[in-house]
Amino acid sequence: MSAIRRAIQAFLVLSALTSAACTTQESLSEEGEAVSVEPETTAPEAAEPGSGSPDEAVKGPEDKTEEGEVPLAVAETEHREEKHSGNEIAEVIVQARARHEVIHDLVAEAQTLLRDVQLQYYYTGKGKREVLRGRPVAFALWSETKMEWTVAHIEIPRPPVKWKPGGKPMPVVVRTPGITALHVKGTGAERLMFSFSRNGEQLKVYGRKFPVFDSDLLKKKRWREVASTAKPIVYLPFTEDTLDPLFVSGGKDFLLSTARRAIEDLRQAKVPSAAYPGEMLADIVPPEVITTLAVIEQTDDRDFVENKETAFNEVLSQYGLKREEAYRYSVSRAAAIGPMQFTNRKKNGTYSLVVRRCPGAKIEPNFERGATDLLNAMKAAICLFDIELAQMAPDIRLAYHDNMKVLGIFPVAAYNGGPKNVKKLDRVIKRMGVEFQDLRAAGEEPEGSQVTCPCLWKELDGDVVPVPIPRYNNENRWYIEKYQSILSVFD
Repeated sequence: MSAIRRAIQAFLVLSALTSAACTTQESLSEEGEAVSVEPETTAPEAAEPGSGSPDEAVKGPEDKTEEGEVPLAVAETEHREEKHSGNEIAEVIVQARARHEVIHDLVAEAQTLLRDVQLQYYYTGKGKREVLRGRPVAFALWSETKMEWTVAHIEIPRPPVKWKPGGKPMPVVVRTPGITALHVKGTGAERLMFSFSRNGEQLKVYGRKFPVFDSDLLKKKRWREVASTAKPIVYLPFTEDTLDPLFVSGGKDFLLSTARRAIEDLRQAKVPSAAYPGEMLADIVPPEVITTLAVIEQTDDRDFVENKETAFNEVLSQYGLKREEAYRYSVSRAAAIGPMQFTNRKKNGTYSLVVRRCPGAKIEPNFERGATDLLNAMKAAICLFDIELAQMAPDIRLAYHDNMKVLGIFPVAAYNGGPKNVKKLDRVIKRMGVEFQDLRAAGEEPEGSQVTCPCLWKELDGDVVPVPIPRYNNENRWYIEKYQSILSVFD
């Protein structure tokens, strides 16, 4: 880095980051796990939309810390951000930049730095017993005291370990001398994150390079080919170093504008509704309703229970910072991919169903490309809502049509767990003694309330009060709770 470039970075960081609300050390190290350091002498299941499972009644809250493998086809469609020009940097010297703008520039610079970084693969055994030992990952770290970058190399287990917060330390090798690492969360391309320090200074993470492997070669144990054909992606999972209120608000605006574009595309294409004959598909799903799914699908249930609004803000911040790139590499244990978490098991699953049943929407037929493109995935989700609504009882369809946002709980329940969960939710609501017309948007819990949520909200004597949802499917109950909570953010 040139002296001029370093001076510019110093100005940016000192003028815009000194007021940061939190640091990596304060928030990340608490839940991190210590990792092993290599000696310096060593050579270098989200449920499928549209399909319920009879076993889900005993399923707990969804845990997104354990991820699936990213399909190589997804990694090969990696988008690249445009590089900033020298003129833009020169302009920064004259005008003080806001914190979120400085973060964006640092992330962009980290991406550029990591593009040329080579990942080193190591093997154990010889001959037919040779095995690829792990998966190398590189992180771009920024020192605010030295105003310089460091690339830290680590090696994580392969295949991915089953790790949960508070569990045993992930057995990781740190390959960069002088660097200390703490595992924060995640196991895969979307969420794997570490906290780094050197000589007592907490280093900020602004970039990460992660290799995606060919699953067929992995199954055949052709380890040298696995390494030689690996597709490295440069992608930054969430870190509190990049959390900023303007990214949160920007994420809301970006998601809503994308949902409105999806609806407008369907309107221009004059796609008819299957659930409501004679009406347009564009008129049966409000943008606020479909937007919630892009947040819900990426919010861990445990994180939501413990942190509520903060859990949503972390997801919204990702959309505000990375926009179309956000959650492209999100893969659940059930092989659901992309921001809206579509699946396509045996290439004939939910996504293919939507492509076939909603031809006028012109959904991208290629699953990997379509499910990881937010605009396309939102159009597919709207089509899926319509398909699901068409299968619901007439009284549910009528109630939804009269109050789409509040009664969105039904297509949302179907999106998460299929038609069986809709029937279960319907029976539960009737057992609760709640009429559809009395359901309301989530309100504020009364002080001293003894109600334990997940809840639905109904009007009673002029007040809106919570009513706990009896157990029928724990994951689906929390999904509905998240829907009602995040919906108010977009209203």
